[in-house]
Amino acid sequence: MRAILQFLMQSFVGAVSLTAIWLVSFFIYGQTVLLTSLFAAIGGVLTYAAAKQIMDYRFVRSQGLTKKEYKFIDTNLKEARGKITRMQKALFKVRSFQHARENLAIVRTAQKIYNNARKEPMRFYQAESFFYNHLDSLVELSERYAYLSSQPSPSIEMQKSLKETRQTLTAFNRTIKKDLQVMLRDDLETLDFELDVAKQTLRRSKK
Repeated sequence: MRAILQFLMQSFVGAVSLTAIWLVSFFIYGQTVLLTSLFAAIGGVLTYAAAKQIMDYRFVRSQGLTKKEYKFIDTNLKEARGKITRMQKALFKVRSFQHARENLAIVRTAQKIYNNARKEPMRFYQAESFFYNHLDSLVELSERYAYLSSQPSPSIEMQKSLKETRQTLTAFNRTIKKDLQVMLRDDLETLDFELDVAKQTLRRSKK
């Protein structure tokens, strides 16, 4: 959502700048249509780029991060996005009604962790285990599971490997749910505190 709003704001600023430059260049300075359009296009692009830099800087500052830290997190999140896409494709290839619900839960949990870190980059550090370890294992397991499930006549050994892979995926489903809980721990503690305050206020008002 933030990225969409930022893009719309940058586009608006760039469009206003482009229009203003075109009007000034053509009607006030009497430039040709070709030169006017060229100046307007360059001005619009530069204004768009400047607006992006300013908005990115303000966002990074609001998150309590340095530019270097944000770049590091952003790079890791881009890699994570690709891994989650791979995992999703692999799990959704498996035509198993028995495990469809769990597969969907794995994908949703991973996406929630990613979305939280994208929205509030500082949260990335609260889910380092997920981004550095668990996600890689999930991608490998998901693709292996999809491959084994696609075999037309699996051998006994392959069936055993398929079962073990499924069990490991189930275990990782529980693990990444814990990763999400750790990521949201501060929010839950704040909510508990606010609930306690609200309850105390209600008790005092009743007295």
